[in-house]
Amino acid sequence: MNNTKRIALVTGANKGIGMEIARQLARAGVFVIIGARNMERARAAVADLASQGLSTESLRIDLNDAASIKAAAELIQTKHGRLDILVNNAGIVDTQDGPPSMAAPEAVRRIIETNFIGTLQVTQAMLPLLRNSVAGRIVNMSSSLGSLELNGDQNSKFYAVRLTGYNASKAALNMLTVLLAEELRGTSIVVNSVSPGHVKTDLNGHQAEIEVEDGAKLPVEYALLGDNPASGQFIETPNNQIPW
Repeated sequence: MNNTKRIALVTGANKGIGMEIARQLARAGVFVIIGARNMERARAAVADLASQGLSTESLRIDLNDAASIKAAAELIQTKHGRLDILVNNAGIVDTQDGPPSMAAPEAVRRIIETNFIGTLQVTQAMLPLLRNSVAGRIVNMSSSLGSLELNGDQNSKFYAVRLTGYNASKAALNMLTVLLAEELRGTSIVVNSVSPGHVKTDLNGHQAEIEVEDGAKLPVEYALLGDNPASGQFIETPNNQIPW
């Protein structure tokens, strides 16, 4: 059991912003568990980080596989006895998603089941471990596309991005943040929705404005919140709360 470092699980951490979050947390002295569906890619990420002098470990966790989520929680309990940080980063998009009149229902279902229901299952499985922490932190990786207000504002840059499944999945994730923050009020665990902005990742074909190194900074900041932290927020920059 590691009693000297904070323990973090980052889902979908074998590449992209998830891996960069893992890298920055490890540089901050956190022991990071690289969660991924594909163990070959997860081990490659661990090796990459090791080449930079950063110690991490890999763990198979698939948001669409309840047995893998249960096994992951059991393994963390056995090896570490607690979890201090959970970054719910894993998520998908689908080329068949689109406006309500065109989005394929099966695509919307896949997105919701992964981005929301899968994240809910991971969170439920990890909560007993987070309760063993003196200061548990949950970061739900959201998006401004999950804001009902911004989606309905014709002057918003997000107004034209009508991805029914993806946007709805992030709105649902925000509801999880609100409800969980209230349920955990008075405990040592805080939970926030963090939007990293439009970051260059595989999800958007790297067609975005923000480099992954910059996009990871805010989620890492909220994963490392110190004493008297805010909970139940929807944040895109440190001083910018996004309307629900």
